[in-house]
Amino acid sequence: MNKAFLYIILGAALWGTIGWYVKNLYAYGFTPMEVVTLRVWSAAILMVLFLVIKEPKKLKLTSFSDVKYFIGTGIFSIVFFNYCMFTAIDLSTIPVATALLYTGPAFVTILSLILFHEPLTKPKIMALVITIFGSALVVGLIPLDLNALQLTSILFGLGSGFGYALYSIFSKFALKKYTSLSITAYTFIIAAISLLPFFPYQEKWPLLMEPRVLFFAVGLGFLPTAFAYIIYTYGLNQTEASRASILTTIEPVVATLIGVFIFQEAFTSAQMIGMLCIIGAVILIQINPRRTKMS
Repeated sequence: MNKAFLYIILGAALWGTIGWYVKNLYAYGFTPMEVVTLRVWSAAILMVLFLVIKEPKKLKLTSFSDVKYFIGTGIFSIVFFNYCMFTAIDLSTIPVATALLYTGPAFVTILSLILFHEPLTKPKIMALVITIFGSALVVGLIPLDLNALQLTSILFGLGSGFGYALYSIFSKFALKKYTSLSITAYTFIIAAISLLPFFPYQEKWPLLMEPRVLFFAVGLGFLPTAFAYIIYTYGLNQTEASRASILTTIEPVVATLIGVFIFQEAFTSAQMIGMLCIIGAVILIQINPRRTKMS
């Protein structure tokens, strides 16, 4: 297999392990917003250290006014979608939260139509319909299961997909002047700074000094975040973005396996079909990049 493909698959598979770290941090009493803070701070530190050692030029801003792009990717996307996703994991299950996160490409399609007037082609329309149908299966609207249906978790899950989509939208502007790796680094730097006032340091500091808690906190920022983004970016630089997007669909598969087999979370056959529909829609929307190009 192409090395670039292996990097992308490994990066996406590591993203799929996020729920494992999150669930374990919840067990120690951390809230969703506190877990978001731990993730972005540890990732920001690791990303900066990596670039200082390997490629310091990528930490140089062309203009200070460009910070506005990273406010978009860092606060409106990373902080918002992580908070929504971690809350959805807390309210529902890892498989359901991850499946709803993957509605992101559908939101990208809609936002690109509104903001950039990108054409709404037949494959895009079909992918949107499949995504809506798949999401309805995942959350229990089809077949209607009032016991499984939790409006709050659905809204947070869809919110994570919307926030995830915003990263592509804001990155579209930043990519005119910066590389993917630079954007990722500054995204986490801005996100980390923005979360400084919201973490109860005095209350949580003794807890963070416990080896297991430190392992999960730093591990969340390292393997499924900084390291995953770095190797994904290296793979992305050697292949087409459309192919990379298809390969990242390994993420919800890994997340589902962790949720079902490690945390014994329920995941019905209907929800599995729904997840496959959402993954299929992502593949469909990328299968012909010339006609259905996404940001």
